[in-house]
Amino acid sequence: MLRADAQDNRDRALEAARGLFAEHGIDVPMREIARVAEIGPATLYRRFPTKRDLIEAAFAQELGECRAIVVDGCADPDPWRGLRSVIERITLLNGRNHGFVEAFLSSSTEAAELHRHRAELLRLVAGLARRAQAAGGLRSDFAVDDLLFVLLAGRVLSSAPLEKRPAAARRFAALAIDALRASDAHESLPA
Repeated sequence: MLRADAQDNRDRALEAARGLFAEHGIDVPMREIARVAEIGPATLYRRFPTKRDLIEAAFAQELGECRAIVVDGCADPDPWRGLRSVIERITLLNGRNHGFVEAFLSSSTEAAELHRHRAELLRLVAGLARRAQAAGGLRSDFAVDDLLFVLLAGRVLSSAPLEKRPAAARRFAALAIDALRASDAHESLPA
C-alpha cells in the first residue's frame, strides 16, 4: 500500500502517460511524462523503473478490455456474429484510444508484454475466423492480417472530435465488416 502522496504521484504519472501516449504514441520520453505529471523524473522512475513498466500500467485497462472482447467473440456459438462483434468492439476501443492500438501493434521492445498478448489474441481471432469461414459468413480469402489492416486504418478515428468518435467507429466497423462478409460479388483479394 502506497502512502497517499506516493499514490497521487503514481496516478498523475499514469494519467500523463495515457494522455501523451494517446496523442503522440509510445515514443514520448519519460522526462516529458514526468513534466506533464508535475513530478520529478526520479519520482517517476521510483514508481515505474522502466518505460516498459509504465506502458504496461498505462494500458492495463485497455488490454483487459481487448482480451474480454476477443474471449466474448470466441464464445459466441455463431462464429460470424462473434467475429463481427470483435471487429466492432475493437474498432470502438481503437476510436477511444489510438495510443493503445499503436502500442499493441508496435514492434517496439518497450511494449513486449503487449506483443505477447497480441500474439495470443490474434491466435484466438484466427481460430474464430476459421470457424466463421467454415460457417460461410466470412470471405474465404480473409487472413488475420486483414484485421490488423482494419485496426491500422481505424487509427484515423482519433482525429475526429471526441463526441463523434463512437458513431464514426461504428460506421467504420460496419464498412469493414461488410467488406469481410462472404459474397459472390467480391473479387479475389490481391495476395
